[in-house]
Amino acid sequence: NTVYLKVIDVNGNVDSASAIVTVLDSIKPTAITQNKTIYLAANGLASITTADIDNGSFDNCAIATITLDSTQFDCSEIGANTVYLKVTDVNGNIDSASAIVTVIDTIKPTVIGQNISVYLSANGTKTITAADLNNGNLDNCGIASFIIDSTHFDCSEIGSNTVQLTVIDVNGNASTSSATVTVIDSIKPTVITQNKTIYLAANGMANISTADIDNGSFDNCSIATIALDSSQFDCSEVGNNTVYLKVIDVNGNVDSASAIVTVLDTIKTTVITQNKTIYLAANGLASITTADIDNGSFDNCAIATITLDSTQFD
Repeated sequence: NTVYLKVIDVNGNVDSASAIVTVLDSIKPTAITQNKTIYLAANGLASITTADIDNGSFDNCAIATITLDSTQFDCSEIGANTVYLKVTDVNGNIDSASAIVTVIDTIKPTVIGQNISVYLSANGTKTITAADLNNGNLDNCGIASFIIDSTHFDCSEIGSNTVQLTVIDVNGNASTSSATVTVIDSIKPTVITQNKTIYLAANGMANISTADIDNGSFDNCSIATIALDSSQFDCSEVGNNTVYLKVIDVNGNVDSASAIVTVLDTIKTTVITQNKTIYLAANGLASITTADIDNGSFDNCAIATITLDSTQFD
């Protein structure tokens, strides 16, 4: 800046000369900051402006610019982050101050579950994992773990079962969704039979029960019914007869196996006789037939032959 110095002597004579006055501003601005908490968006990002951090920075003249060394934050910066606010005044003086930007993720994962059907094994159980119900769960940062409230199923859970799938992201946010686990038993019973020998009674009949033929049939769940296709035998079935043992489990699975029932008749014929008087003929001979002596002999099945050891008399 140019200034003029004017000098007047005691007699009124005047003279003047100029000089340069250089004005300098060496005072830095005063940078004043405030901490800020921000929340990540669905895309996993969050941003701040200088207005979020500046808390009334000032200068003796005027501020030219205010800038931040970091304005964009992502999942890798969850927690406390130090940022610097730089204040430059119109005369090039600079000051800066730090602030804490706390980044928080409060967005829950998106749970996408899927229904599944599972089949019981030979021991009547089935185990599933969370991955079996996961159908592409999403999160803005990342998923840490999957949890299901039920992993083990048995015969008591045949049919539809509701299972809760919980997804937890890397920042502890959790979401839950339900899925249906349909438990199916498709394993047939194991039918084990044994052969049986039976004896006809005096009435020519003999019976068997399932216990006579079953030899420890079993199922992975449990057996509902055991039945035979034939349980009563008579004289017409003396010898070997094939029977089938049919086993149905509690879930409707069916299997069968055969066995041999040998029917025996060991009851002797009941022989009933009657005495007979006969008269010799003119030739000095007389004869009888079995009918003369038989008095109603019978058998539990049937009589094949009736004979006499002697039929002719003289």
